[in-house]
Amino acid sequence: MNKYSVLMVDDEQEVIEVIMRKLNWEELGFTVCGSASNGAEALEMAEELQPDVVMTDIKMPYMDGLELSRHLKSLFPDIRIIIFSGFDEFEYAKEAIRLEAEEYLLKPIDSAEVRRVFEKVHKRLDEDRDRRSSVERLEEYYQNSLPLLRENFFMSLMEGHIPEEKLKDFQEDYHLKLDGPVYVVSIVHVSASEIPEGLNPRLMHFSVRELARDYFEDRWRSYVFSYRGNILVLSQLSSQEEISAYTDDCDRFCRLARRSCKALTTVGISRTTTQIREISSVYDGAREAVSYRVIYGTGKAINIQEIAPESDTSETQFEEILQGLFKQIRMGNEELLKEQIGRLTAWIGRSGLGIREYRLVLMDLVTGFYRFCTGSEIDIERVSPEHEDIYTYLLQMDSAEDIGQWLYEISERALAILRDQRLTKTQSFVTQALEFVRDHYSDSDLDLEMVCSSLGVSAAYFSTVFKKETGSTFISYLTDYRMKEAIRLMDEEDEKTYITAEKVGYADPNYFSYVFKKKFGMSPTRYRKTKDSKS
Repeated sequence: MNKYSVLMVDDEQEVIEVIMRKLNWEELGFTVCGSASNGAEALEMAEELQPDVVMTDIKMPYMDGLELSRHLKSLFPDIRIIIFSGFDEFEYAKEAIRLEAEEYLLKPIDSAEVRRVFEKVHKRLDEDRDRRSSVERLEEYYQNSLPLLRENFFMSLMEGHIPEEKLKDFQEDYHLKLDGPVYVVSIVHVSASEIPEGLNPRLMHFSVRELARDYFEDRWRSYVFSYRGNILVLSQLSSQEEISAYTDDCDRFCRLARRSCKALTTVGISRTTTQIREISSVYDGAREAVSYRVIYGTGKAINIQEIAPESDTSETQFEEILQGLFKQIRMGNEELLKEQIGRLTAWIGRSGLGIREYRLVLMDLVTGFYRFCTGSEIDIERVSPEHEDIYTYLLQMDSAEDIGQWLYEISERALAILRDQRLTKTQSFVTQALEFVRDHYSDSDLDLEMVCSSLGVSAAYFSTVFKKETGSTFISYLTDYRMKEAIRLMDEEDEKTYITAEKVGYADPNYFSYVFKKKFGMSPTRYRKTKDSKS
């Protein structure tokens, strides 16, 4: 039987003891991990103990059971809450339902009823655990579904429906390795007029596809899939120069398919690209190449670049590449930053620019970088301190590779400056919070919400950053700070306990005494007596 933990909360200790005695917790599959006498204490214990179930009274000092339940559901959505109370009021029951409590029980508690409730809760917890443990079965199902998922991925890729920012995630999810650096798409067209008598066309298609998979996958790190009735091969080359060897290999495949499968095939080869997101556009080149079989004949490989060479790379790509570069600097992704710089220098190197166009491109590059730095509050002199006139400096460079190297160096500096800015902002953010506590700790209304409102941030973001920077939750830090101030005041002043409590932000002196004793192991009164006896 699965074991789950329970946290009991009631300001009447004898009630907790009665409930614990009445039930055989081991038999029910539970262990009581702790008990608290009020909601504030229970909330702190829940953060530390992470119980599966909290059973709480409603009417308690400092923080009642309903407020505790609201906090618990916010922090731990999966936690199970059982509410018991001596108040048979509709509003209480309605609020318990809204908080998704498992049960609302009335005192005096009947042991049989409590047992029934915990049996039901245990069953629900088991169901939750079973769902989580089914991950292995899902993984097996996922592996079996992987071929179909990959097929759908490649279909979406061909149609340009996959956002660039999702490409990496899909590759990881579907165990694909598409690292290029050069991509080419080929269409293997099987002639329907040359299928041997008695052979099913679908079986012919399947046979050729399997042959293509065996032939291309290892040779060219290819992925073979069906799309729009054709067989597609997405291959990866080490360089642009390999396209000739690849074309020859495709030609050999056509002869192999004729000999092995009795299939007349034509392979249409697209232009190459260094960007996987451009595959959908180069695919059209493969379709165009296949259509040329009417002129050049079937049973061979046709490379669109050879029969209809591209006269120039699209100059409209420059601005898109440049903006992609700035995006990667902002995101701090060094790997994609290098990729964007590589794209930009490749564009400059092969675009066939005249001297006038080349100078305009450099001017746009410098202007774009100035705008980026200004918008990001970066001093351009920190990015390129050694060159007063960047444009003239670039004009003196001998190659696109030199420009790429310079661009990488200043992009790295800009990236580092942005990281420092974010770090400084985070540290300043926490410093402001600590100062706020120092200035307002005596305010009994001081809480997480007040600080967040002052700083203009969400509680979730604040809590994450604060704990990361200080190693403590805000509530724990505030409590420790107030206790430290309480000790200081008691050492320096001879005031009543309730006055000291007010000065450190506790409107209820009893709760102050409770927190003090929990922190230091003795009451404020005893602390004073101990201090006086030593003096």
